[in-house]
Amino acid sequence: MFLYMTMEGMARREQFAGKVDEGLLPRVGGGDMAALEELYRQTERAVYALALSILRSPEDAQDVTQEVYLKVRAAAHLYVPQGKPLAWLFTITRNLCRDLQRGRGREGEAPEGMEDDIRLSYVSDPTDRLVLEAALKALNEEERRVVLLHAVSGLKHREIAQDLGEPLSTVLSRYHRALKKLKRYLTEGGARL
Repeated sequence: MFLYMTMEGMARREQFAGKVDEGLLPRVGGGDMAALEELYRQTERAVYALALSILRSPEDAQDVTQEVYLKVRAAAHLYVPQGKPLAWLFTITRNLCRDLQRGRGREGEAPEGMEDDIRLSYVSDPTDRLVLEAALKALNEEERRVVLLHAVSGLKHREIAQDLGEPLSTVLSRYHRALKKLKRYLTEGGARL
């Protein structure tokens, strides 16, 4: 129960501001740096959470997050409005993460020393960090993606489902299965919450 309260508390504290303004992308494509800054402000937590869920390394996730916005700046003029700008950003993020993994030959490999890594930049509470580090270690990629998008960026489950192009029931099932797995990992691993 405590784990669920912690995850929900993280999501509430970091609540996603709402829908992404799709009108920003044509402006970014036209060279409007204020529009790029606003897009970054609206979406960077979600992009970071997705990158972290795939890469399991805060440094790599930060690097990919920055690279996403460089790609967006270069390709925003190609964006075709479909009502899903965050899904478009997620596609860019996933592709950059896969490129990085292929380049390093680290697909599926957990980073060394995560338990000592306190650079999860969006999480200041020590208990929240413990839970997120456990999520990076104990969960598979799909489970990490849903948990981190909800907990770090504050996206609602319905928004996650829409942006990932998955049924809401699948997202909810993964989230609840991940919470059970995290609870088991944290209690059997001797972590005290």
